[in-house]
Amino acid sequence: MQAVRHYLLAVQFFTRLPVTGRLADWVGYSPAMLRASAAHFPGVGWLVAAVAAGVYTALHFGLGAQPFAALVAAVFCTLTTVLVTGGFHEDGLADVADGLGGSSQRKRALDIMKDSRIGAFGAMALVLVLLAKVSLLALLGAHSLSAALCALLGGHVLSRFWPLCLVRTLPHVGDTAKSKSKPLADQISNLALLTAGLWCFMPLALVWYTQAALFLIVAIVCSALGAAHMARRFARRLQGFTGDCLGAVQQVSEVGFYLGAALALGPLAGFLAP
Repeated sequence: MQAVRHYLLAVQFFTRLPVTGRLADWVGYSPAMLRASAAHFPGVGWLVAAVAAGVYTALHFGLGAQPFAALVAAVFCTLTTVLVTGGFHEDGLADVADGLGGSSQRKRALDIMKDSRIGAFGAMALVLVLLAKVSLLALLGAHSLSAALCALLGGHVLSRFWPLCLVRTLPHVGDTAKSKSKPLADQISNLALLTAGLWCFMPLALVWYTQAALFLIVAIVCSALGAAHMARRFARRLQGFTGDCLGAVQQVSEVGFYLGAALALGPLAGFLAP
């Protein structure tokens, strides 16, 4: 039951799904519990992916074979994920883009990231990431409904695993007195990483079963490359990470998964076929 509490706390922290009233009282809260809930972040991706896939499927069948049906489904699917999560990770991406783009000095970049106002770099990052999501999901949906749904499932789950690796490898450099993510910034245990990996196993196995192996392999590689690129930039520019950095990694690696899936269905599939 303690694991259920930790999972529901993760849902409460990272989504707008209602964990309130008596349920919230039963779940409880403490920094230690929030730290333990990190192991269940990929499990939050299950819920977000399920809601997004439901919207995508409903519009796919509702619109039928009309032109741009896949594009409409991709737009409303992406809108749904923003509403479910409250734009939590997108906000982190915007803050990181403003900080890294606004100054080459570490301290100044961290100060910019604390500012709640969005700047030019943050706006550009948000627009480009949302366009990438919509276009890639529309492209996958134009290929087949199952390809789009598998990309949604794998992308939302795996992209919530990579931030835990960032916590494991880099120190927290945010404002520890005010940061909501500070309890999450302590060292991630081997057990927590194993639990997070188990959350990823079933969705990725389902993607493997329903799609070609190349689909999953290329998607994972592209997602991992996106996360690794962001981690390298944080290590070089900030000498660590903040809570916003975790959101940025999630967004970039999610787009990376969609991109890899789309590449696997294109000419790359024919080139690598035996």
